[in-house]
Amino acid sequence: MVGTRGVPARYGGFETAVEEIGKRLAAGGHEVTVYCRGERHPEPEYLGMRLVYLPAIEKKVAETLSHTGLSVLHAFRGKIGKEGADVALLFNAANAPMLPILRTLRIPVATHVDGLEWKRTKWSGTGQKYYRAAEAMAVRWSDALIADAVGIQEYYRERFDADTVFIPYGAPILAGTDTGKLAEAGYEPGGFHLVVARFEPENHVHLAVEGYRRSKATKPLVVVGSAPYADEYTAQVKELAGDDPRITFMGGVWDQDLLDALYAGALTYIHGHSVGGTNPSLLRAMGAGASVLAFDVNFNREVLGEEAGRFFGDAAELAAQVEAAEADPGAAADRGDAARKRAAERYVWDDVAASYERLCEDLVAGRRTRKTIRGK
Repeated sequence: MVGTRGVPARYGGFETAVEEIGKRLAAGGHEVTVYCRGERHPEPEYLGMRLVYLPAIEKKVAETLSHTGLSVLHAFRGKIGKEGADVALLFNAANAPMLPILRTLRIPVATHVDGLEWKRTKWSGTGQKYYRAAEAMAVRWSDALIADAVGIQEYYRERFDADTVFIPYGAPILAGTDTGKLAEAGYEPGGFHLVVARFEPENHVHLAVEGYRRSKATKPLVVVGSAPYADEYTAQVKELAGDDPRITFMGGVWDQDLLDALYAGALTYIHGHSVGGTNPSLLRAMGAGASVLAFDVNFNREVLGEEAGRFFGDAAELAAQVEAAEADPGAAADRGDAARKRAAERYVWDDVAASYERLCEDLVAGRRTRKTIRGK
């Protein structure tokens, strides 16, 4: 498993997926190697997965690509297990330039293509062109493509006439969260609205803040997140908040118990993500029983359905949704219950891992190849 920061999962959706899938494959008797970067785990194994740490150039795209390159070279030198790898799972289409090297090793490879990264404002024209080219390389050089959302499947079918394997993420179903953590932070269950997002324009933190500020809400808005490459955008968001005493910026929250308590305790969770396929933060909010107000795009409608959330397209719509939730908290709680039920039925890590296992078996048996992607 290559192309992420690795495990233990401390960063994002890819890392959580690697941990949840990898530990289940290891428990099922498979030998799992995960390439990692960053802070080292003190043991050579974690939850049954073998860990290999290699460095990276810490600068935007170069970080991921440089680490993946070193990982592939490590594999090229025959360092994976005693007999080499049967299958490679490559995460992030940005790593596609490394696929030809994996092919020289005769290792079948499935690429998890992630969302539509080229749509993110943080990438310049050159960065956008790179991501578009990388998508094409993933289609050309992978033996299988993994899409975590039907919307991503449709994109690859329409743009590349390419077949993908639909495997979503799983959702953690949170029960009995520590409300004491909420009290320590100064909040009570049902007493605030919540945003959890990296500060990027595509996540519409600015719209969440503007919409809330337009509302007549009496319960505060708690904004969790930071912006590693977006100082200008962060300044824009905080300018929109102005001196409104109802809005609090908590920055990044790395205490998972506190973060889970915030999800579970929020009257509403405002989800502005728009380009990332099935979003892990949305799944965690659903698993916590949060009442979701989501930006109106196909990915979010796919995950929530029509009963487990409400949708907004602009600040005025969001303001109305926030006010409606405060006017009828019982209805908001009912939507949260529906969201948790939907997550528990549709987004199950055991099922996700089983799908990956079947995919790996298909790759080893030659039932999935470059020809099956294009049907040619």
